Amino acid sequence: MKTKVWAHRGASAYAPENTLEAFQLAVDQKADGVELDVQMTKDGKLVVIHDETIDRTSGGHGRVMDHTLAELKKMKFNRTHPEYADATIPTLAEVYELLKPAGLEINVEIKTGIIFYPEIEERLYRLELEMGMEGRIIYSSFNHYSAMKMKELNPEARVGLLYADGFQNVPHYAAKLGADALHPALYNLQYPDFLEECRKRGLLLHVWTVDEEEDIRRLVEAGIDAVITNRPDVARRIVG
Repeated sequence: MKTKVWAHRGASAYAPENTLEAFQLAVDQKADGVELDVQMTKDGKLVVIHDETIDRTSGGHGRVMDHTLAELKKMKFNRTHPEYADATIPTLAEVYELLKPAGLEINVEIKTGIIFYPEIEERLYRLELEMGMEGRIIYSSFNHYSAMKMKELNPEARVGLLYADGFQNVPHYAAKLGADALHPALYNLQYPDFLEECRKRGLLLHVWTVDEEEDIRRLVEAGIDAVITNRPDVARRIVG
């Protein structure tokens, strides 16, 4: 199977990360899917933003969870790409509405590594059903409790386990939990027999963040299932 191209926070090399503009650009650059991050607002809304705080990507300050959706919508989220003057924080529902017609897969990263948002997993599952997104989403998290909670809510849910640091017997660990995929950092692929162990256990491999042409080519040649990249246009050209 051909390696898939997933746009990391959208086409974030060229547009403000995790905005509708970045996701539309990913569609335009012919990505197979997008990766995005979900936090919760003060009034319990699911919003798409990577950091627990808004300082890096917007003109505002403080934690996402300390602002209502209405407050966040008044701010510009274009700090990484000021040329996009109208970029705002999207709700997850808005992203689903944008991407549903395009048919892209959506990797939803549940951001509960630092803040344990109450009932975020249940809210994600309800939204998936309400918007008819079944089969289009793979959930991932560095918090493996959150990732596997999605399996409890829906045994058919696709789940990937994110990790950055090395630990032993990762494929065995993931298979024992019943995960569908591993989402390792690019630098975690050097362990002996890692790819073979994943394939033997039926685990998909979705690797982040892969921007250099040399790395993309190497992973494509190795048969990695998906590369998660800020530059989907470059990966698309290489993958074909």
